[in-house]
Amino acid sequence: MTKTKKSEFSPDDFVVYPAHGVGKIMSIEEQEIAGLKLELFVISFEKDKMTLRVPTHKATEVGMRSLSSPDIVTKALETLKGKAKVKRAMWSRRAQEYEQKINSGDLLAIAEVVRDLHRSDDQREQSYSERQLYEAALERLTREVAAVSGTDETHAAQTVGDVLIGRAA
Repeated sequence: MTKTKKSEFSPDDFVVYPAHGVGKIMSIEEQEIAGLKLELFVISFEKDKMTLRVPTHKATEVGMRSLSSPDIVTKALETLKGKAKVKRAMWSRRAQEYEQKINSGDLLAIAEVVRDLHRSDDQREQSYSERQLYEAALERLTREVAAVSGTDETHAAQTVGDVLIGRAA
């Protein structure tokens, strides 16, 4: 195995892992797995009480990325202000698309899911599966907004909530 370039990630960096959201690189360690020496990022997802080990040479291949820039966060919040675009496809098909967008790790795609599934008080009730997808997308969005802005999740949730309520008004 040849090392092409030094990784763009280092310990104490916040990163986004597509399937799990925002995590923090705790360290880079070397382990022997099946007779091969591998260099691994040790990523902690505090909220989920989970630790993930990702081979350094596979990090970008699996979609791991640094936090979005403040510009991207602003665009994501702008996306929330837009009108919900709900396709007329069957729910199972739409749910699959929403799931893919959430697991893509792309902040703008996640913002689209939050926008499309958000319900104001005067709208009909969400189904259980709709609410699950909405809450998963909202949590991912909120965590990244918090990490980028350097605030806690409560403040970020308030910011996102204000944008969604402002849209309904």
